[in-house]
Amino acid sequence: MPEATAQSGPHANHLICEKSPYLLMHAHNPVEWYPWGEEAFARARRENKPIFLSVGYSTCHWCHVMEQESFVDPGTAQIMNRFFISIKVDREERPDVDRIYMTFVQATTGAGGWPMSVFLTPELKPFFGGTYWPPEDRYGRPGFRAVLERVAEAWERDREKILASADEATNYLGEISSSGRGPSSQERFPAESLMDEAFRRFDRAFDRVHGGFGGAPKFPRPVVFNFLLRYFARRRDERASEIVLATLRAMAAGGVRDHLGGGFHRYSVDAAWHVPHFEKMLYDQAQLALSYLEAFQISRDHFYAEAARSILDYALRDLRDPAGGFYAAEDADSLVAGEEGRRGEGAFYVWTADEIERVLGREAAAVLNFYYGVGASGNVQDDPQGEFIGKNILHAVHSPAEAAEMFRLSEEEIARRLADARGKLFAARSARPRPNLDDKILTAWNGLAISALARASEVLGDPRYVEAATAAAAFVKSRLTSPETRILLRRYREGEGAIEGFLEDHAFLIQGLLDLYEASFDVAHLAWAIELQEKQDELFSDTASGGYFSTSGRDDSVILRLRDDYDGAEPAGNSVAAMNLLRLAEMTGRTAWLEKAEAIFSLYSSRLQAHPEAMPQMLAALEFAFTGGKQIVIAGSPRADDTRALLQVVRENFIPNRVLLLADGARSQEHLAEFSPRVAGFAPVAGHAAAYVCQDFVCKLPVTNPRDLFAQLART
Repeated sequence: MPEATAQSGPHANHLICEKSPYLLMHAHNPVEWYPWGEEAFARARRENKPIFLSVGYSTCHWCHVMEQESFVDPGTAQIMNRFFISIKVDREERPDVDRIYMTFVQATTGAGGWPMSVFLTPELKPFFGGTYWPPEDRYGRPGFRAVLERVAEAWERDREKILASADEATNYLGEISSSGRGPSSQERFPAESLMDEAFRRFDRAFDRVHGGFGGAPKFPRPVVFNFLLRYFARRRDERASEIVLATLRAMAAGGVRDHLGGGFHRYSVDAAWHVPHFEKMLYDQAQLALSYLEAFQISRDHFYAEAARSILDYALRDLRDPAGGFYAAEDADSLVAGEEGRRGEGAFYVWTADEIERVLGREAAAVLNFYYGVGASGNVQDDPQGEFIGKNILHAVHSPAEAAEMFRLSEEEIARRLADARGKLFAARSARPRPNLDDKILTAWNGLAISALARASEVLGDPRYVEAATAAAAFVKSRLTSPETRILLRRYREGEGAIEGFLEDHAFLIQGLLDLYEASFDVAHLAWAIELQEKQDELFSDTASGGYFSTSGRDDSVILRLRDDYDGAEPAGNSVAAMNLLRLAEMTGRTAWLEKAEAIFSLYSSRLQAHPEAMPQMLAALEFAFTGGKQIVIAGSPRADDTRALLQVVRENFIPNRVLLLADGARSQEHLAEFSPRVAGFAPVAGHAAAYVCQDFVCKLPVTNPRDLFAQLART
């Protein structure tokens, strides 16, 4: 960025030309912030100053707090500008940078989080770090000004010692990034007992009162549901499905769900899912929608189907760009109506009892208040910061049957009145100041959204969802793929696609495209998935140890190529990659991809055996490999009733290890045969659509009757 451009406008710093909403929030701080890049690095080397690296994201509450307390303060900015080169990073744009220095902070402090604050040498090696620092000493934390002054003094007096410490820290990061992984013989890798042990650990951690795992704060972690439902499908251990169904039901009843607008907030600060941290993330919506869809397939309870619909309809309404991509997130904080300039967490979502009665009237409010636990003086009991005094967070504390008994109405009438009341409250809420929208579009998270929408179109039979998934895929292809290199890009905003994609961008998008092929049978989606898999193999493969690095190694500013080894709020890239490889091997017959998946399991074998609960998405892939994939080929015209009937059997049932192909006898089948040669041998039987169920590339006799297909699937 040219110096003159960066400094244009009042108090503008070097972030002024960035696209990230998070970076732009800091573009007028008195701190002379730089984006991550060579301009900042070169100045640090030239002036021999340490770097202060601050990493956060736009919906991070404590990131905003630290900005208001420290980064807008002229005195603090003066210290930072005099002694440091200050760099601001959006962790959602640069997960590679975040991962390296978060590993350092966690290793040296025992904890992590955002904002992340790390001091680096001019060579980008870390030597001291933490998370949020208040402006002065409090909360048991040192004040940020004092930290700055001590680090600056140490840099002047003990620079050689700091440089040596930074070298040691960087070497240590390289060591711990490979610890817990290593090749394992099949004899040392007891897959079945490993999955049993993982289930036992989740079972022990399960909160049998409130659902979820452990105590407060309580996070939804859909990767756990993915493993448990697949474990249930093979073992038929009802406890595994009960844990998932109970947790999803409790979450859907809690305040962590937006009962008016749909979707879920990031997490609950209490154990009962009542009081959320109010930000809404695209990756949560996508993964939770899938969890509710699979819960519906298993239970046939429409409660779960409606929960999935409400999530996806929220995303389509509030997170969708007109061109088809999906935005990253909505903030937790918003302006408080009637209080000039004051922002409050959850201000958009919470209600006083008087507000509800003014909107609904006394009679309708009585029904809603009973059902959702609304109290005259508020319903938040534990509120140490006083943010929700007198306010109510809607959470379903009674069932429709209890409400029907209370008001001597039918359950159908209660449902009608609640739906009407929610509609009126939603309309009233829409007039409030909305939370900030982080409108950058991330490839990885759009890949997750494509998966959810594609699967929803299959399970719920709603064509809107496959149309939205197709549009999102087209958006990524046209705007987030470099036209010169065909390399996938990470982020799009305001007409610009930028930052070369990481492993998760490739893996999540490949997964989405495979799901989209199975929902639409458009072979172009499968062809692109194969192209991306080949590009992923080229850019990220660790040819020495197996598996994939998170970064391509093409960026010299990234001092280490790490692999993620935790399936958390988002699954690890290698966990999704393993499942993709297994599915692609089943679809195409390419045994090389099966071997690459097996190499990933071998690479993570020590980690899985020591802490299987850390990588439930990897366990889901291992479940696929251990059980064996199931090819289901439907031979028939996609628009014919008999073809649709066979497809419905496959789509309405939970068959986690299946891949679904369509042999339609048309030119699309010829195109498909380029990637999956065996599909050419499948044809209708006596003029009727036929289903072929194959495992280990051995097929059962074709069936034309949906009942026979169901029986065949049940037996296998």
